[in-house]
Amino acid sequence: LCHGMSYPISGLNKSYKHPEYNVDHTIIPHGISVAVTAPAVFRYTGEACPDRHFKAAEIFGADLSKVRKGESAGPLLADQLSKFLSDLGVPSGIGALGYTKADIPALVKGTLPQHRVTKLAPLQASAEALEKIFEDAIKNY
Repeated sequence: LCHGMSYPISGLNKSYKHPEYNVDHTIIPHGISVAVTAPAVFRYTGEACPDRHFKAAEIFGADLSKVRKGESAGPLLADQLSKFLSDLGVPSGIGALGYTKADIPALVKGTLPQHRVTKLAPLQASAEALEKIFEDAIKNY
């Protein structure tokens, strides 16, 4: 999902210029456009594949011995990944790239045709689910 959602994030960019790029035009690097939605996406997909999400959270530093029975893997992975992205200096969500709630319908519309990559997600996302994921991705930390 992150990959499919990245296309409209980069393509609809009106004002963001990544500080590490010395260019005269707006640009959101592909890795940044993928990373900024990852915490929100994993909160959404955690229920579909909890073992893989818990393993990824552990790789990012989560202590699984402290996980309570029935705890969801998605939020745990999202929290660990958010710490990692913050430490790297990645912008904190799509809001940091200049997007607001008003932009979400266009972002959803741009994501829906990206079936080649979105169908690979462990949990498929309807337009309504994508809207909620984008809302959740406005600010990560």
